[in-house]
Amino acid sequence: MAQETSHPDVEVVLAEEVGSARLITLNRPKQLNVISSTVVKLLAENLEKWEKDDNAALVIFKGAGRAYSAGGDLKMFYDGRRSKDSCLEVVYRMYWLCYHIHTYKKPQVALVHGISMGGGASLMVPMTFSVVTEKTVFATPEASIGFHTDCGFSYIHSRLPGRLGEYLALTGARLNGKELVALGLATHFVPSDKLPELEKCLLNLEAGNENPIRSAIEEFSIGVQIDEESVLNKQSLIEECFSKDSVEEIIKSFDTEASKEGNNWIHVVLKRLKESSPTGLKITLRSIREGRKQTLAECLKKEFRLTMNILREIISGDVYEGIRAINVDKDNSPKWDPPTLDKVDDEQVEKLFQPYDEELELSIPETPDHRWDGKYESSAYAPLQTVQV
Repeated sequence: MAQETSHPDVEVVLAEEVGSARLITLNRPKQLNVISSTVVKLLAENLEKWEKDDNAALVIFKGAGRAYSAGGDLKMFYDGRRSKDSCLEVVYRMYWLCYHIHTYKKPQVALVHGISMGGGASLMVPMTFSVVTEKTVFATPEASIGFHTDCGFSYIHSRLPGRLGEYLALTGARLNGKELVALGLATHFVPSDKLPELEKCLLNLEAGNENPIRSAIEEFSIGVQIDEESVLNKQSLIEECFSKDSVEEIIKSFDTEASKEGNNWIHVVLKRLKESSPTGLKITLRSIREGRKQTLAECLKKEFRLTMNILREIISGDVYEGIRAINVDKDNSPKWDPPTLDKVDDEQVEKLFQPYDEELELSIPETPDHRWDGKYESSAYAPLQTVQV
């Protein structure tokens, strides 16, 4: 397992019990509350404990500082490569955690103030109530660094209207709080200066069901009206371009639209798209489209395979090059291998999606009554260090 990167004396997750409410605070503000192996473990343990606690009626998530959660600790994976560690345990635990949150038996509220990206957004979108502010920023930018849209987002994005799922996954485009509510990725918009008061109100609730929680949030929430230039007002164009069969065709169609009057906004998005990992883009497009026909459990099983195979460099080391360029050396000049979309072999991409033997697959419980079975332990998955797809 890669080592925890935060200071060992810092409590990376604060868990508090206040009346019938249970409060989780992601407590790595200097690292934008990124998700590490320790964070995943502590979140899973607390959720498990509180789900069984008859005195716990509500679970609240929030982030310390100016971020809710900036996603996974990418340097952890980079360091894991150098130490020949596949970071298997944290991957397995994280996907179990995602499933647990989606199927949790008690109301959950996410108070999302600031950045919520990638895996961090999986701690927001599936919640019973997700409260955002004018400072909330959401994105799923994994494809750009040679990874794929994971943590259940091949399921979530594939169910967005039209082709917005493909657009968000491939471009890593950002959405603000109002857009998240309008799109259904968040439930309520509350001005940031009202968030502490809302939190206090929720902690004082004696709620046994969702209705008092909803009423409390609605007292502080306001209606949203998206800006005229919002991407949500450009869905017909996105449908036209991002419904194409391949990444190459999508980019070509998007490029054509960029030359038309009123479409200057496309140039910035298109530049980012063309600079992204060709392999990451191809994997992500296929995953999102497969997700439309898959259940949540099937999507998570597929994402587990993709993650493990990408980290094992089955067809490319782009994810490590992307992390190096963005998070390690910070030169923002990744050298992709292969360097262009036409060099990415579709038969090679196919290898990443092939099922493992049953004993190596992510084991999603058939019912939410069974959460953990110990199978996530690294020793049980030692064959993944060497197995060939």
